[in-house]
Amino acid sequence: MPQDTPFVNGSSEEFPGFPGITAGLTTAEASRTTGRGLWAADGTVDPDVVRLAQTLTTALLNGDVGELPAELAAHIEEVRGLALPGYHRIEATDGIRLSAFSLRQLGPGPHPLVVVPAGWTPFGWPLFLRAYLALARRGYHVLAYTPRGLGIPGLPSTSEGFVDVAGPHDWADGSAVIDFADDHLAPSVIGFLGESYGSGISQLVAAHDDRVAAVVALSTWGNLATSLYDHDTRHLAAVKALLALTGGPVESKFDEANREILADFLADRNLDRVVEWGRLRAPESYLHLTNDNETPTFFSNTWHEGLFAVNQLLETFDGLDVPKRLNLWIGDHAAPEGPGLIGTEPGRTNVPLAEAYAWLDHHLKGERNGVEDWEQVCNQVMFTYVTEPVLDPDTGEPTGENRIVEEAHREHRADWSRVTTGVEVFGLTGDGAGGTDGRLLPAGETTAPSEVTGWRRAFLAGVDTEATVMDALMKTGQAERAGSPKTYDTRKIDRRHALVWTTAPLTAHEGEGASGRRVRGVPRLRLTVRSTATSACLIAHLFDVAEDDTARIITHEPLNVYGLTPDQDRTVTWKLQAAAYDIAAGHRLILVVDSKDPLYGDASVTWTQTVISSPEDAPAFLELPLG
Repeated sequence: MPQDTPFVNGSSEEFPGFPGITAGLTTAEASRTTGRGLWAADGTVDPDVVRLAQTLTTALLNGDVGELPAELAAHIEEVRGLALPGYHRIEATDGIRLSAFSLRQLGPGPHPLVVVPAGWTPFGWPLFLRAYLALARRGYHVLAYTPRGLGIPGLPSTSEGFVDVAGPHDWADGSAVIDFADDHLAPSVIGFLGESYGSGISQLVAAHDDRVAAVVALSTWGNLATSLYDHDTRHLAAVKALLALTGGPVESKFDEANREILADFLADRNLDRVVEWGRLRAPESYLHLTNDNETPTFFSNTWHEGLFAVNQLLETFDGLDVPKRLNLWIGDHAAPEGPGLIGTEPGRTNVPLAEAYAWLDHHLKGERNGVEDWEQVCNQVMFTYVTEPVLDPDTGEPTGENRIVEEAHREHRADWSRVTTGVEVFGLTGDGAGGTDGRLLPAGETTAPSEVTGWRRAFLAGVDTEATVMDALMKTGQAERAGSPKTYDTRKIDRRHALVWTTAPLTAHEGEGASGRRVRGVPRLRLTVRSTATSACLIAHLFDVAEDDTARIITHEPLNVYGLTPDQDRTVTWKLQAAAYDIAAGHRLILVVDSKDPLYGDASVTWTQTVISSPEDAPAFLELPLG
């Protein structure tokens, strides 16, 4: 244990170190992570990022910075001059010991405290060490911990017990951590900051413990049930990805009750029980408690969020009657704030994280820093950044990636209801014989009702198409956040296994400026379906298509339909995920409906026929929100 430990009563333990990790790091090794996010190409945590975090943790706790690059060494030394580090095992009410780390301010107090439950990774609290250093420099005590059960066995950052998936044990653990902080840090006030798993836990602890004075929830959920299962569709890839990031096999990481729930979800059975389990872990279920506690709550999420899709969070946000803020960004899970949390953007302000810190400064320290004048909602508009090609340093040729030279536009609104100021309704035509596309006709432009009703179109179900939502969870969104969104060639979408409708090239709409359409809010789609099977899956995608037929995805949403009777129709209406997207004048909007995507558990039966129609009493339509 460092000789200057702040906890002379024995609450700070000797830090055992990470296997194979010293406090040494070369400049080349440190620079290798520059500009990276959290995620490697295979969806795991980037191993270079892990090594950087573990190395800096070792240097901070041991006080040995001699083998670090000068800039990192100076940063560690600066923080050690402000706050003393400690390594702890905090005992929960049931005896489980949680791995934890603290930074205790040296100056006269009392000082505010920020508690940081770690995200859902096998590496626990060390991963966000750079964020703890930033908080300490702002005058906070910091207490970070790994939620129970998470982590690779043998790592000092791994906590005991079984993963409770933000269940009641995790709420109680959060309160036990606060008890520990009260005893050993004597904070003036307490806030929680969490990313991903830690963000859900932060909301739930705050709902059940009124000692929490403010919450920052990054890449978060409001309703775990609908995050995992919505429109009768399992978000299968998300759950499989999460199970791979606990630090061990399911059998050793979850108790029997949670293993049964996970097995039911993966096997597509007993889904009512799964939904009940998810609602228990949904901050939305405890809005009355959060509102009673008057806990200021800050949300930050992404439009193309692959784990906790944005619409479920909008409903939770709408139900909060407290000081609140919602930031929505380009990208996928953890892409906006990730580089700031792990410190891979040296010399650059990570705006998503800077605004989160400002929220804490205002609500915990009472700073009048502009937060008091913030509107409730701020949306970053896809993909309004300006980019330039990244060139290979050896050949001078483009690498296929871009770098951002001017950040994307952001729009502030008083509340979510002000995001959408109108809607445009498109009728769907029955054109498309011989594999050609149908048309999206703005209401009022049809020459006769028969153009948008009375038709049927069919495709062969159960086969994926080029209209995939993303290439890989988190990684595709991380690239789009950095300036390189996924590009589609709409000509390659196999019309045998999908139906397509398209507008004419869009002209500037009234009030749209130079844009063909300013999509703002939640689109809605109605179709009538029948199948030769008893179930069908419909995955709706909206694309912005340029003059050369290349496209970018605006939004999407799946819907499974069960209990179908062959040769009988069922009319369905569902909402796609919210979006803020400017479609350029001259581009086209296209709607693609297919039946399979790697993200989802689908109800389609391979090589059966799905028929889409538009009867006169329930015409098919696409409702596009504008703002």
